[in-house]
Amino acid sequence: MIFRIPTNRINWQTSSFLIGTLFLALTATPAYIWHFGIDRFQIIFFFVMAIFTGLSITLGYHRLFSHITFHAHWAVRLFVIIFGAAAFENSVLLWCSEHRRHHKHVDHEDDPYDISKGFFHAHIGWLLFKINPEPPFDNVADLERDPIVAWQHRHIHLLAFLMSFVFPALVGFAWGGAQCALGAFLIAGIARVVCVQHSTFCINSMCHTVGKRPYSTRCSARDSWLMALVTFGEGYHNYHHEFQHDYRNGVKPWQFDPTKWSIWLLNKLGLASKLRTVPSERILLAELAEAQRQLQVKLDLPLPAETHGVIMDTYERLQETAREWAHHRAQDLEVTREMLAELRADLKDALDSLRLVDQISFSAA
Repeated sequence: MIFRIPTNRINWQTSSFLIGTLFLALTATPAYIWHFGIDRFQIIFFFVMAIFTGLSITLGYHRLFSHITFHAHWAVRLFVIIFGAAAFENSVLLWCSEHRRHHKHVDHEDDPYDISKGFFHAHIGWLLFKINPEPPFDNVADLERDPIVAWQHRHIHLLAFLMSFVFPALVGFAWGGAQCALGAFLIAGIARVVCVQHSTFCINSMCHTVGKRPYSTRCSARDSWLMALVTFGEGYHNYHHEFQHDYRNGVKPWQFDPTKWSIWLLNKLGLASKLRTVPSERILLAELAEAQRQLQVKLDLPLPAETHGVIMDTYERLQETAREWAHHRAQDLEVTREMLAELRADLKDALDSLRLVDQISFSAA
C-alpha cells in the first residue's frame, strides 16, 4: 500500500519556501563560491547576520516574548522584532502562540511539534502540513496588546523579505558591486536563513531526542551540550522545560549559553531589567528528586550486595536531605551555605552511584 498525503493538507506556501531555500543553499550558493570564491566580507557578513537573527529568536522570540523572563528597552525589542523577522520563522505573535502551546501540551496531541509523532514531524513536518483546524491565538493576549508586536505581525512577510534578502544584497552592493551583492544574497541571505531555521528546528527535534534529563523525566526534553553549541545555548532543554521562566538555560557556570550572557550584558548596560531566575535550592531539589527516582529504578536491578548497600545508603541520605529541605521551607527559614554544600555533596554521591550501576550493567552486558 502506498501512503498518500492529501494535497489539501500540504502547506504549499511554507513548504515551497523551505524546500526552495534549501535547494538554493545546496546548489546556487556552492556554484557562486566555485565560480567567484568567497572573501572575508562574505564570511563575516554571514556570521553577523546569523548571530543577529539567531539571537533575535532565542533572546527575543523565546526568552523575552514567549516566557517573559526579563523586560527589555524598546530599542532591544525593536531590534529583535526586525532581525527576528529576518529568520523567516513568522511573527512573534504566531511563534509565541505555538511555543506556549508546546509547553502546555508537550508530548501530547495538542503539542504543535510533538516528538511522539516522530523526529521528522518535530523537526520540520509540522510546518509542511497544515494543522486542521488552525489553533486560535488564545494564549497571547498580552502580546496582542504590544504595539511593536502588533506592527510586526501586520507586516511580517514584507519585513522578512526585506531583511532576509534585500538588506544583504544592498549591503553587498555597497561593499563591492553587483557580484558582491549576489554573493551576499546567497550566503548571508539564503544560506544563513536555512542554517538559522534548522538550528531552531533542532531544538524541537534533537533536544527532545538526544541528551540527558537531570531535572525531570516528566517530558521528553533533554539537556545536550552539543545542541547548545548550535542553538545559542538553547540545548539545555530539560532545564528549560522544568524552569521555563528562568532567563538562563545553561544554569551552570560552565555551560555554553550566549543568549544568557547577552541578556546579562544588556542588563548591565541598562537595556534589560527584572531578570527572572530560579533559586539555587529549587534547582538542587529538582536534581535530587530526579536522582532519587533514578536510584529507585536502579535498586530494582540485580546487583552485588556491596553495590546495593552503597546505593541504599545514598538513597536514604537523599530522602533525609529532602525531608530536611521540606521542613526548612515550611518554616520559611533562610537557606544556609552549609545546607547547600550538603545538598551538592549528596547529589554528587547519587550521580556517582548511578554511574557505578551503569558501569556494572555495561560490564555484565
